[in-house]
Amino acid sequence: MVLEGKVALVTGSTSGIGLAIARALAAEGAKVMINGFGEAADIERECQELGAVHDRADMSEPAEIERMMKRCAEEFGGPDILVNNAGIQHVSPVDEFPPEKWDAIVAINLSSAFHTTRLAVPGMKQKQWGRIINTASAHSLVASPNKSAYVAAKHGIAGFTKTVALETARDGITVNCISPGYVWTTLVEKQIPDTMKARGLTREQVMNDVLLAAQPTKRFVTPEEVAALAVFLCRDEAKSITGANLSMDGGWTAA
Repeated sequence: MVLEGKVALVTGSTSGIGLAIARALAAEGAKVMINGFGEAADIERECQELGAVHDRADMSEPAEIERMMKRCAEEFGGPDILVNNAGIQHVSPVDEFPPEKWDAIVAINLSSAFHTTRLAVPGMKQKQWGRIINTASAHSLVASPNKSAYVAAKHGIAGFTKTVALETARDGITVNCISPGYVWTTLVEKQIPDTMKARGLTREQVMNDVLLAAQPTKRFVTPEEVAALAVFLCRDEAKSITGANLSMDGGWTAA
């Protein structure tokens, strides 16, 4: 197990991509702290299965992020691996976009990564080893209508990743972001019936002509595929990969 003795903190990891990454890191021997909301029984079960601990820090609140990071350092001596995955979405034209939704998306999708990173880097520098992985999106490279806050935040994550990578390039730390296209998660699956009803489409039409319209492979990325790339970025073989924005989008941004 290549991550034996390492401590990993994964934000937004009680479901979806974050949970898949937490599972993959734990399988390689890392001690994992997961973060996020959900049913207490489900979270407890995941913690037991992974040998993980859970922190409910609200990623829109800098003070709660600081408390979580302090807990991770004091109780576990980490993080050695930081995965900034927490994110939310809202879809609306810019002239109708609720300001409170903009603020929440920027806070959770972008600013939270700044707060965790600024607090994690000193410990990583001291150890001369660290891995910071930011979950971006195909929307860190291209735009879609009605997603101004999300696209702005994900473009911001890509730029933030490059900057911190340059700042830490001689400290044994790598900083990268993974940019998936549409990933098959429960959140995406739950959107299908509403879209079928609203547009008068079949399930297959929604999946292929709406959700996967931009992905040439016409298949969803799986959370496990994203997790496998995250694990590789933690390996010694990936120590020269830093400042990269790694697309995993079925060819979406190749055009």
